[in-house]
Amino acid sequence: MDEGTELSLTIAQIVQRLKGSHLHSQIESQAKECLHQPEIKLESLKEDVRSFLKTSGGQLPPGHPAAPPEHLKEPLAYMRKAQGNWEKRVLKSLNSMSTELGVPLARMRPAVEQKELTNKWNEMGTDEPDLSRFRPVYAPKDFLEVLISLRNPNHDSSEDVNARSHWGLIQVPLNVRDIPQLRQAYSELNLTTGQLGIDDHAHIHPGIHKNTLLHVWLNTVQDSAAAQQYSRQGCSTGLRADLWALILNSTNQPPDVMHYEQLKAGVIQHDLLVDNLIYKDVKLTASNDDYYFVFEDFLYQVLLCFSRDTAVLEHFKYNSATPPKSYILGVIPFHGFSMYVAPLCFLYNEPSKLYSVFREMYIRYFFRLHSISSSPSGIVSLCLQFERLLQTHLPQLFYHLRQIGAQPLRIAFKWMVRAFSGYLSTDQLLLLWDRILGYDSLEVVAVLAAAVFAFRAENLMEVTSLASAEAVLADLSTLKVMPLIQIFLFATAI
Repeated sequence: MDEGTELSLTIAQIVQRLKGSHLHSQIESQAKECLHQPEIKLESLKEDVRSFLKTSGGQLPPGHPAAPPEHLKEPLAYMRKAQGNWEKRVLKSLNSMSTELGVPLARMRPAVEQKELTNKWNEMGTDEPDLSRFRPVYAPKDFLEVLISLRNPNHDSSEDVNARSHWGLIQVPLNVRDIPQLRQAYSELNLTTGQLGIDDHAHIHPGIHKNTLLHVWLNTVQDSAAAQQYSRQGCSTGLRADLWALILNSTNQPPDVMHYEQLKAGVIQHDLLVDNLIYKDVKLTASNDDYYFVFEDFLYQVLLCFSRDTAVLEHFKYNSATPPKSYILGVIPFHGFSMYVAPLCFLYNEPSKLYSVFREMYIRYFFRLHSISSSPSGIVSLCLQFERLLQTHLPQLFYHLRQIGAQPLRIAFKWMVRAFSGYLSTDQLLLLWDRILGYDSLEVVAVLAAAVFAFRAENLMEVTSLASAEAVLADLSTLKVMPLIQIFLFATAI
């Protein structure tokens, strides 16, 4: 096979993999714009690109120096500084706990302890260690206070034209999408398109049977991009596990199983201080949850292995956070961390598969919910988007809650930082996560948070304190996710 044919085949394969993805539409849009530039000649385009790649060696052209590594992690200096200060604070808390309690950050388990842990690996939930001395390193409300204090030193907030921008708690100038832009971005969620999460609760939509066949086809051809596109309208219960694994490229091949077994061996050999924090978190959250308490053993297995997985370090290349030097991994669990894993236990009953999917979910999405960055899917942007949506479309409600000392974000933050895990019923949560995977974005979390306030607006207008506002929004377990999102996005007057 000559070089030209081989190159054409490679390009065709890449294009096929990209089709249906957000990146593909971006490249296509950029290419169309380039065609209008006079220096671009269509007749010699292929040769021009080929010769450019050969002469440049695949490097950026002169005049475009590569960005420093820290800029790839986070382009804004004040965000990097805030994240660095937050990490120091968390590490100081962890080291203080280690010193106060006389518990080392890591130690080799004695042979007797190793044997005991091996024997009870599948029933760790029956273990009742004394965790009274241990406390979570931080809770979401501590993290929220840090986000509220964020300021861009180069931005003069007095220049903001809109007075409403001063109503909210988040005071950083980031671009977030409003309803018209969201309607365009989430067009598949419109009122006329069939949705799993709505149509399966009413009369069966004429497209649902076709969708099931499409599900089967996607699973057969193993097309990750097509599965992602399909997930935008929801995955049926029986096929969700396979489709999510396909989207996340989580194959659970023999090397993946072997990797999990190696991590398990690491847990058995070494005891870490964070193991106690994991035990404590599971006991405080999932073990007390009506939906998730039965998965306690799975949660210990997955989270203890996760705390030793050096493959997770890869995500720090594009995460604004930096792994601490004294740590094997660097992801320090906080109060509620185990709730990122708990819903996945409904989909996967094989520990290695469950672990593989959780790790991918974490390094693609969940890490953004507890690190300070300017990413559109980062928690800072989600908080700002939530506040802007309420300020713009429910200004009276926002102003009323602000006046009585019940800032909406103080109530909604705990939902968003967990991607609603532990607050919605599991079937509704999985429908929400379908859309996170389908759109490759956490933006829909902020939209749902605003939609919940809109749904309970009438009751909230009657409250007179933060406590009574929290009481109105205390139970979200009866809410239906997709009707709320659809009505908020597509039936709100603009």
